[in-house]
Amino acid sequence: MLVFMGCMVFLLLAFVTDLRYMKIPNAISVTSIWSGWIFHLFWEGPSGLYVSVIGTAVGFGFMMVLYFCGAVGGGDVKIFGGIGSWMGVTFALSSMMYSIIFAGLLGLFIVILRKELFSRFRKVAANIVGFIALRQISVLRLEPKEMLTFPFMLAVLPGVLIAYYYI
Repeated sequence: MLVFMGCMVFLLLAFVTDLRYMKIPNAISVTSIWSGWIFHLFWEGPSGLYVSVIGTAVGFGFMMVLYFCGAVGGGDVKIFGGIGSWMGVTFALSSMMYSIIFAGLLGLFIVILRKELFSRFRKVAANIVGFIALRQISVLRLEPKEMLTFPFMLAVLPGVLIAYYYI
């Protein structure tokens, strides 16, 4: 429970700043990583540090894929490194899975609310047809102005809470 509370301190700070500024400062995300390492080193010794570093690498690494796709920002990547640092590999991956599900549902809700559902589906279908016909991945890329953006921490916080509930 103590480990989860330590992780939650940083997640709540990230949640507030992401909602206010659509950005998670390095002071929060990087500190979450280092503090997880330090906590596990002193609490469990070198083996705890090792597990924490592996958790960081997995949380950070998997989110980097989404970053390169343009789906999340750098702060989101680093905060998942912090989740992995505090909670370990399995928890980071579970949190990521639930967060992505929540993000999809939230995105769908926003698109429906804005009455853009059918126009966005048409755009996706056109991109897929273009990709099949031209065999060029560049037709699948969206322009930044076409992307739906919202603070990802709106999905991360419930994702982490659900992951914690199921462990």
